Amino acid sequence: MMKTLARNSHQIGAAIQRVRKQRGLTQSQLAERAGLRQETISIIENGEKASRIPSILRVLAALDLELIIQSRSRGHEDDIEALF
Repeated sequence: MMKTLARNSHQIGAAIQRVRKQRGLTQSQLAERAGLRQETISIIENGEKASRIPSILRVLAALDLELIIQSRSRGHEDDIEALF
């Protein structure tokens, strides 16, 4: 079972991109599976713009992944600063 810690949009995007590439999918192929535009996949993977949660959930479902919400583990102070 794969576990990836993601605390900001850039980390979420990088995790999605990593799994997409591991599965040998292009952004266009993932977009088709998720019912989204390729540009939306690019925006999510780059983590540069605010992405809608429903879009992210569709991408995760298309990759057979799920989002788990849990208490934050203790991280380094730099991790917290990266959120703001």
